[in-house]
Amino acid sequence: MEIIQEYGTLLVLVTAVFGFFMAFGVGANDVSNAMGTSVGSGTITAKQAIFIAMIFESAGAYLAGGEVTETIKSGVINPMEFVANPEILALGMMAALFSSGLWLLIASKMGWPVSTTHTIIGAIVGFACVTVGKQAVDWSEIRNIVGSWFITPVIAGIVAYGIFFSTQKLIFDTEKPLENAQKFGPYYMGCTILILSLVTMTKGLKHVGLHLTGFETAIISTILAGISVVASYFYFRSEKFAQTIRSGTFGGVEKIFSILMLLTACAMAFAHGSNDVANAIGPLSAVVSIVDNGGEIMARSPLAWWILPLGAAGIALGLIVMGYKVMATIGTGITDLTPSRGFAAQFATAITVVLASGTGLPISTTQTLVGAILGIGFARGIAALNLSVIRNIVASWIITLPVGAFLAVIIFYILKAIFT
Repeated sequence: MEIIQEYGTLLVLVTAVFGFFMAFGVGANDVSNAMGTSVGSGTITAKQAIFIAMIFESAGAYLAGGEVTETIKSGVINPMEFVANPEILALGMMAALFSSGLWLLIASKMGWPVSTTHTIIGAIVGFACVTVGKQAVDWSEIRNIVGSWFITPVIAGIVAYGIFFSTQKLIFDTEKPLENAQKFGPYYMGCTILILSLVTMTKGLKHVGLHLTGFETAIISTILAGISVVASYFYFRSEKFAQTIRSGTFGGVEKIFSILMLLTACAMAFAHGSNDVANAIGPLSAVVSIVDNGGEIMARSPLAWWILPLGAAGIALGLIVMGYKVMATIGTGITDLTPSRGFAAQFATAITVVLASGTGLPISTTQTLVGAILGIGFARGIAALNLSVIRNIVASWIITLPVGAFLAVIIFYILKAIFT
């Protein structure tokens, strides 16, 4: 308690720096997932992707990141175990932020797409085990996370395989692919808008007081999907679309899918920003709450006005400085992508996110997207996959939790030595 009273302001300042560092890691690694397929398929350039992702990720983080945040991220530890020693929780959250940011920096430098959520959870579990004991951890949550390593990539891969197969059957392997693209394109657009609306309303807008029921969300999404089907039906047959085809990089068929993929990427970036900013600001909010309340631990607390902009700025800077490395792995490292293949991967990821949100599965968007791209690769044949890149990615997933925990323990003891 003496640490909180004596160093309260310093603790908040240092934690804010660590939170910014963690948000930088989120931007460098996770954000690149949303735009990697768009860049890899040639739909947009890396600079354009960074600009678009900055807008949608920052908007998601700042507009829909939430007025109230859980101070104990994801419920993986019981905060009541720290009531007698709030300074341990404060130092532990600081250690979790710095260690997570450090691992994300290393992974981003290597071009490995890892899960920021799993990184911060591993770090929190690490310091909780060495300070309070294993009883402070909700091990069922950890089992769910480990299970998600296998379940979500497989689901996304199967869905992506199905979408890719349908585009081949209905459009590409026919005598008149452009005509069929104009015929079936509006229905793909409708399905895309339906899923993206569900993603945005269930994941992206859940923090802003928009308390829609599942039925209301489904009705609104269906109406928007219907409007998009009609609008795209006329657009794909318009002179403006014909001019776009003549002046663009792609033929008419791939142009349709490049539009769909870019829409999906923007919506996923918004949803990602609104959710994963909590990985950086959740622990920061916990420390601010402990200091503001004189050492009293609150399960939930109001968010200080400056925390969300800090997280959004960190995400944007990480994307600008280092985002291109993971983008390259996602976009070109695993398998060659075209707009239609990239759309299948992004759309499968969005569908899996919707399914996971409905079941409460602790999903990693990173692992889901990689699984979807693998599904596309398998659909084209095993030779189309870069197996060495896949091996490195899977290995980085497996070591993320233990590395986060190990680094957090070391940094916790360093911080404890400094402040005591």
